Amino acid sequence: MFNKRHLSSAALFFAFGLAVTAGCTGESDFDVVEASIAEIHEAMLDGRLTARQLVELYLERIEAYDKQGPSLNAIIAINPDALARADELDRRFRESGFVGPLHGIPIIVKDNYDTHDLQTTAGSASLASSIPPDDAYQVRMIREAGAIVLAKSNMAEFAFSPYHTVGSMLPGHTRNPYALNRVPAGSSGGTGAAVAASFGAVGLGTDTGNSIRGPSSHNSLVGIRSTMGLTSRDGIVPLYLDRDIGGPMARSVADAVAVLDVIAGFDPADAVTEGAVEHKADRYADYLREDGLNGARIGVVRQISDTETADPEILERFEEALGAMRQSGAEIIDPVHIPEQDEIPLGQRWCRRFKHDIEEYLASLGAEAPVGSLQEIIESGSYHPSIRRSLDYFQGIEGAPDNNAQCERARGNSERLRAGMRRALSEGRLDALVHPTWSNPPRLIGDLNTPAGDNSQYLSPHTGFPAITVPMGFVRDSLPVGLQIIGDAWSEPTLIAIAYSFEQATKHRRPPPSTPALR
Repeated sequence: MFNKRHLSSAALFFAFGLAVTAGCTGESDFDVVEASIAEIHEAMLDGRLTARQLVELYLERIEAYDKQGPSLNAIIAINPDALARADELDRRFRESGFVGPLHGIPIIVKDNYDTHDLQTTAGSASLASSIPPDDAYQVRMIREAGAIVLAKSNMAEFAFSPYHTVGSMLPGHTRNPYALNRVPAGSSGGTGAAVAASFGAVGLGTDTGNSIRGPSSHNSLVGIRSTMGLTSRDGIVPLYLDRDIGGPMARSVADAVAVLDVIAGFDPADAVTEGAVEHKADRYADYLREDGLNGARIGVVRQISDTETADPEILERFEEALGAMRQSGAEIIDPVHIPEQDEIPLGQRWCRRFKHDIEEYLASLGAEAPVGSLQEIIESGSYHPSIRRSLDYFQGIEGAPDNNAQCERARGNSERLRAGMRRALSEGRLDALVHPTWSNPPRLIGDLNTPAGDNSQYLSPHTGFPAITVPMGFVRDSLPVGLQIIGDAWSEPTLIAIAYSFEQATKHRRPPPSTPALR
């Protein structure tokens, strides 16, 4: 009997080969490349596809493209129980139909979400043997909705970097499937690359300052960072808990919203979600409106978009996006000025609380935790050399966030920024603000010198307000870029309507050339 804690990716592929040979229910001609949740469910209802066949099709793509061929290096571990879970769902479907809105949907889960049956490493070899006692709230909700946790995806170790996806759990960088010599951004780059390459139907990422929206922008995906409190943080390895949010990454707005509908809501284990009791919409899918731009008032934040280092081609795509919005009936207010964006330095918007939060998380693992403190992580030596300086910096920070002067200043600045953004929205009678998600295209792997262009850090994390990124087209013919849409707290219905309307009007999404259909 094997130990799941130490089973390698190669061994998992071999085990799956045996399972497929022993239990195959016949091949399906269903094409999983770019397949949506609705299309998958339609094929299941028509008898053209089973959950087992679907899992097998995705596993074939992972085997063909993740560690060979283009070698995206996006997957840390495959769930050895995925086929058994699919078989159970197929049995229940034959008996009584779909078990929930995500029935049979294979999902790529970033490896900082707790999974009771798989290791959860946050990309760090120091946690390689850690199997949490239970699922993260969001993982539990997707499983209850019928989803299959297909694989855990690579990430920037401990989510430290928004720029690239590299850690100590996998050798080498995760590659961008649109340009294999470029990054998928960080830290949810593994989820971004995997979903873009159709290794799974949808994915879960996390976003402290960028890491749902940045990798979504770099991989021509839709990413939703929801209002702080709409989704639970329980069971997610923290970076800065007061900024951390988990959420969907998908190839379409509809698929991202299908996941959001499942994971949103009150969780007694996370007090911040108490606001969801009053403010959560009954069903976010109801706001997938093709006319969502018609009559919308949208403000342009030139403070963020028009910088000295902004890429000219991305600014061209941004102007085209504004034009598409106008053609769809939106009124564009250009520019909208937020004084606090210029007045508050970005570095003074953060509470550097990683040491406190990671040690609280390690304590939640109980006696089975492989390490118990940040100091033990450092002493283990089991981490990528690139993060040693960050680990030492965090180790030197003393005191809990509640009585830390740096954190108190960050809380005050967040209040100022929140008030300033609300003033701009109110005075302009605006439904949303927009800017490019990143002002520069994906960097070459290893390049930390050219302008990064990460715009996600400025407004949404520090206000707690929601933001959605949608594909805005391509530059250099093949490099994806994204449009970010931001609104007031609990404005997800409005943002979803705008994002969906823009997506349907422009249809910028296209699959990456490095991972074509296998059949």
